[in-house]
Amino acid sequence: MTIERVNVLGVGLSALNLRTAVAAFADAIAHRRKGYVCVTGVHGVIEAQDDPEFRRILNQAFLCTPDGMPMSWIGWLGGHRDMDRVYGPDLMLDVCARGEKEGWRHFFYGGAPGVAELLRDKLKEKFPALQVVGTYTPPFRALTSEEESQLQEQVRACRPDILWVGLSTPKQERFMAAYLARLDATLMVGVGAAFDFHSGRVSQAPRWMQRCGLEWFYRLCSEPRRLAKRYLKNNPRFLWKVFWQLTGVKKYSLET
Repeated sequence: MTIERVNVLGVGLSALNLRTAVAAFADAIAHRRKGYVCVTGVHGVIEAQDDPEFRRILNQAFLCTPDGMPMSWIGWLGGHRDMDRVYGPDLMLDVCARGEKEGWRHFFYGGAPGVAELLRDKLKEKFPALQVVGTYTPPFRALTSEEESQLQEQVRACRPDILWVGLSTPKQERFMAAYLARLDATLMVGVGAAFDFHSGRVSQAPRWMQRCGLEWFYRLCSEPRRLAKRYLKNNPRFLWKVFWQLTGVKKYSLET
């Protein structure tokens, strides 16, 4: 299935919503079509402004979902009225719900020690028939050749349909692009903080704040030391650049 892209500062955001995103997952898994999925908001788009290689990683993704209301608003302005936020934690829940019925096999890679296992247990409470076939907690550095071989063997033995990656942007996107061909999984999906949210380690913003585009403010108040620099730098820069793109003064190409 072909999904159009919306150009946001040179990053091609997939013009979809949760329903069509899950349908795209089902189609890829049914046809064993390998790919990786980037869940991309303001942070990812701004990271891509200074890093052409990272921008190419996003643009070569099977899906680059609009993880943030500003992405959806830009899509609406471009005529994609059905485009809506495909938020990583919501995507994970909807895919797990569909996967429980379809028998999809899930593997969790990432998080602090114990988080992947806690996530597995929490999701099994919600979806008793969910098939979680493996977990792996990576070190906070690049894998050694021995660790890489162990991971490859574990994934090969588990045969997951979906390998969920819970690192951070841009680390998780770089990992997926580098390991897509090396790991025996159909889809790799970078969902970042979803591991912490669904394991219960970190609280989520109320739904009304998410829909108003204010989740960043909730997270900033929750973790000011870690997130202040990111949000206070990225958000104004994003608004400034988008203004010039929307007025036609600045044009961006979708490089792949």
